[in-house]
Amino acid sequence: MQRLNEHLAAGWTRLGPRFLPFADVADAGLPLGQLLRLSLFQVSVGMAVVLLTGTLNRVMIVELGVSAWLVALMVSLPLVFAPLRVLIGFRSDNHRSLLGWRRVPYIWLGTLIQFGGLAIMPFALLILSGDSHGPVWIGHAGAALAFLLVGAGLHTTQTAGLALATDLAPKHVRPRVVALLYVMLLVGMLVSALIFGVLLDGFSEVKLIQVIQGAAVTTLFLNVIALWKQEARDPAKTAPDRDRPGLRESWEVLSEGGRLSRLLVAVGLGTAGFSMQDILLEPYGGEILGLTVGQTTVLTALLAAGALAGLFLAARWLGRGFDPYRLAALGALAGIAAFSAVILAAPLESALLFRVGTAVIGFGGGLFVVGTMTAAMEFSGSGQSGLALGAWGAVQATAAGTAIALGGLLRDGVSALANEGVLGQALATPITGYGAVYQVEIILLFATLAAIGPLVGHVGVRRTPSSAKFGLAEMPG
Repeated sequence: MQRLNEHLAAGWTRLGPRFLPFADVADAGLPLGQLLRLSLFQVSVGMAVVLLTGTLNRVMIVELGVSAWLVALMVSLPLVFAPLRVLIGFRSDNHRSLLGWRRVPYIWLGTLIQFGGLAIMPFALLILSGDSHGPVWIGHAGAALAFLLVGAGLHTTQTAGLALATDLAPKHVRPRVVALLYVMLLVGMLVSALIFGVLLDGFSEVKLIQVIQGAAVTTLFLNVIALWKQEARDPAKTAPDRDRPGLRESWEVLSEGGRLSRLLVAVGLGTAGFSMQDILLEPYGGEILGLTVGQTTVLTALLAAGALAGLFLAARWLGRGFDPYRLAALGALAGIAAFSAVILAAPLESALLFRVGTAVIGFGGGLFVVGTMTAAMEFSGSGQSGLALGAWGAVQATAAGTAIALGGLLRDGVSALANEGVLGQALATPITGYGAVYQVEIILLFATLAAIGPLVGHVGVRRTPSSAKFGLAEMPG
């Protein structure tokens, strides 16, 4: 393992920071090979995200015939645990244990919970679709439990894993380390989307079961490798009698002033604007444009590729002193253009325009995430970066879950009205429900611009160009 780590670090470093923004992330205390191995937990998280918000929602709506509102509700269930990420991180910081581990118990527990959810999920979905002799309510309960378990495990694993990476990395490279882990999440999404697309081309229930069970086993395998000999035992840090700060007093110090509130409002609106279509994009491609399961699954890969492009461009601009709030606003503008392209793809019958719009959605989302996350770091004084970014993540995830659920409800409700002729004969088409959702997203992104506008150019967050190369490595996570 040590020899493999040395070869990986040497190979990556030779590429140079010009072509590899993370070439300078390695440190004597944290070799790049060890960091890359730790980042495998992000790959497993990305795989679960693609499975839940990409592949399964298309399969459930189109192939299994489940109502879009029910699918939206199921997919949004994992995000119920998202607001608890701040508490999970805080508890892992102050974990009491005679073994001397703070992060490992949470990562391992999250892994097992996620594995359990994926293990029971395919059978619950088959009962939910009515393709069995069991009562449908058992399918509802089983699917809800499976999605809840995956969500709880995913958020627990990711929160504790990022904290462990921060513990292992020296202070001067921590932003680079967290940035690399975030990019590995997107890489995991991209690779998983491509693999799922190939495996499910020519859909069958047996293939679906095999793919989900394979994802469960892969999750366990990757996370065990990621954890192996990473965290050193330190009983002094986990002693039961050690004094620990309170969460309330830490939060009160962080939330003083009004700019953070406006930022969080912008984060909530923008996240909802980008997330409402998460479970509808692939069904839109399948039902309206006639794309196959494999072709629509690749859309998630396009989203991830667009997000990666947004990350690299955002890193370059921020390295030159670009205002992070202005960057987030540009991301919202890109989203407005992207959703307009998706809407126009149907009357023009253009799958190419639809794919371009999908990639630009990811691109705009990447700019928005980096801009707001960088701005949130400006509030992380007195060693409260975890709490500041925890608040950012809690608002983002809660807004995403709410938007996903409302997106499915809005699509079904508007479609029902259109089919009954309430909206007029011209709108009595399947595209009406989808179009209503995309138009609401455009409105939300305009509202995001209004919320973030007064923050642009604020002297307290204006960045100055650094003499060192910024690169994607400097992106806060």
